[in-house]
Order: sequence, then C-alpha cells, then structure tokens
Amino acid sequence: MDPEVSVLLHCAAWGGAARVSAESLFCFPVLRFNRCTDPSLERQIEEMWAVRVSQAPWLFNGAKFRLHSFCLASPKYPSPSCVSPKHPPCTHSSKVPTEDCVEGWQNKQRREDLCNSAQEGVTQHAGSTLKQVSCTCGCTESSAERPSQSDKNTDNEENGPLLILRLGLTCYKDYLGTNWSCRVDELRQRGEVEFSDPLALLSQPLGVGAIMCTDDGQVVLIRRSQRVAEAGGLLDIPGGHPEPKVVCERLGQAVCEEQISLGMMLQRPEAVVSELFSSICAEIRDEVNIPLSSLGEPVLMGVALNHTSAGRPSAEFYISCSLASEEVRKLYWKGGVEAHESTDIIFLDRTEVAQLDSSSPLWSELCPSAKGAVLLYQTVKPEQMPKNGSR
Repeated sequence: MDPEVSVLLHCAAWGGAARVSAESLFCFPVLRFNRCTDPSLERQIEEMWAVRVSQAPWLFNGAKFRLHSFCLASPKYPSPSCVSPKHPPCTHSSKVPTEDCVEGWQNKQRREDLCNSAQEGVTQHAGSTLKQVSCTCGCTESSAERPSQSDKNTDNEENGPLLILRLGLTCYKDYLGTNWSCRVDELRQRGEVEFSDPLALLSQPLGVGAIMCTDDGQVVLIRRSQRVAEAGGLLDIPGGHPEPKVVCERLGQAVCEEQISLGMMLQRPEAVVSELFSSICAEIRDEVNIPLSSLGEPVLMGVALNHTSAGRPSAEFYISCSLASEEVRKLYWKGGVEAHESTDIIFLDRTEVAQLDSSSPLWSELCPSAKGAVLLYQTVKPEQMPKNGSR
C-alpha cells in the first residue's frame, strides 16, 4: 500500500480479446465539468502564479483537459455507471478489484443514449456563492449545442465496451494554484461542504503516461531533471498532457491558449479521443527521441491518481516499441525536443516491473505517476492482449 497513489479505473475486465483503444473510448467535453471558483480564490491563484513565474520564468500557462468523472457503459445497466475521482472505486494495492468495464453497448441507439447521458451536470448547492467558470486561464465557452447524431464517432458499430470520460477545461496556472497549493486541504473541505465534492474547486488536469516496452522486453524509465516543477531526481515513465490547443488546430481552428473553448470541440468529441491517444506517442517521441513509426498503438490500461498533488488523474497506457533497448538508449542520448526534462534513461526488465511493490528498493525512487502506471500494468497485464501493430 502506497499513500502516494491509487487506481481510479483499470481496464482489466475488458480482457485479452478487446483492447481498450480509441474505438472504445468517448471523451465528452462540457462546460459544467469545469472547476468551481470565486473572486477570492482567483486572486489567490493569480498571486501564486506571479510568485512561481518570478522564480521560474520559463513556466508556461497552457490549457489542459479537466477530468470530472467517467462512465462505464455496459448492457447490464439501464444507464451508464458514473464515477467521480472523489470516491475512487479501486485501491492502491497491486491487487486492484475488477471494475464493471465489461460487455458492451447493444447498438447505435444505445451509444447515443449514453453520450447524451454523459452530459448531465453536477447539481450545485442552492445557497452557494461559488460559480462554475468556463476556464480561469481566460478560456470562454460558446453556446454550441450537443453534437448532432451525425457528428458522433459511430465508426465502430461492433459490440464492445465503452468508457466515457467527462471533461472540462483547466490550465497549468489553476493547477499550481489549487492541486499544488499549500491550502489544498482547505479547498477540498470547501468543495465537500458546498458541493458535496472535495474536488470541485481543484484543477484536476488529466495527464498521460506510458509503460513503454522495447522489442527485447525492457521497460523504459527516465530520471527527471531537478529543473522540473515536480518529483525532480526521481524515476518516471514518459508522459505529459493531452493538449486542447492541438485539438483545436486539428479542427482547423488556430487560436491562442486564452481563446480555447469547449464549444470548439463539442461538435467533434472524437478529436479529443484522438489527441488523448496521440499525445502519449508525441511525449515519447519528444522525451525519449523515438520516432513515431517505431511505436505500437497505445492501449489504455486505466487512470491513476497522484495523491501528492491532491489526486491529480493520469491516463496510463501500454505501448510496444519495435526497437531494442540499446537502440533506444542511443536515440535518447542524441537528445529529443524535451531532452532537458530528464538526465538519464534506465531499463528494467518487464518481469521485474511485474513484481515491483512498496518493499522493492527501486520503489522509493519512482515518482507517483510511475508508481500508478506500474500498478495498472500489473493489474491489466497488457502483454496478454493481442499484439499491436506499429504506427
């Protein structure tokens, strides 16, 4: 048991015959899934951001997706089973209980009903002085309506499981001012009292990470630079964040970070799914210097929570690499776009990764995001799934 991490969702119950891929995930961006705030909290966030930027002028306030909750679709239930990160259904034991992520939706109409159900909002306390905002980094919401049925991603008509992520918008500044704030316990208490949700006031940006396995069975770890904002000097997996700006650009909407709105993405939620899966490959390319052509298709293992930053969520993937570890090592030392974020590369045999736990000497060297990915890897056992082809 490690208090730094827990598993919010794992996909082991999908089994070996049905990989959790882009076809079985639906991301629904809706304004009401943003965090709540008030003028006093916004002033505190601005003050904290000013201090951080003065200490580290290279900091950049980019828009991020906020994970509000998720829905697990199954024909066992008349409606999706929705879960918020405030009450994780799983533990941080290596023996994580199985989720009800099984079976699949029955037909096209079933999927449409689930997508509509995913838009149901959070009920606020009637007397609350707080409000939900579009995004406190300056993002605004348009009056776009729900996606039309023809716009929904219904390419995959086969029966299969469906995971719906309910997303809002947030930003890096809000993350530092809430999840990473020294007053985070107070914010959680306020959220619980006024919204029955301890995470209502928190940024909760959704990250991505990957257990990447080389052709000779080695898992890649990188040692974080002391210059990074969190977990400096610890071992990590490649990772980062899906970027709302990239989604907008792919939809032909070139905007600056402050102009990003959920309305730009609401008509094409499948573009958000695409970014979620492609962003982890881009992070591996930039951090480890591995070409995209050498990476297999990402397989979603689940979502882990980092409790050193108030339960920040991260979607963890398994990705195979067609290169041997020595080839990867050489590419790493040539340097990628984000080479400055790490100082060393380490390889660990996947059999060792499968046996890691809090009693292992190496465990204390892992940062929370790596620990969460390891727990999911041990639970889902992705190598038992069908082989992924290279990109």
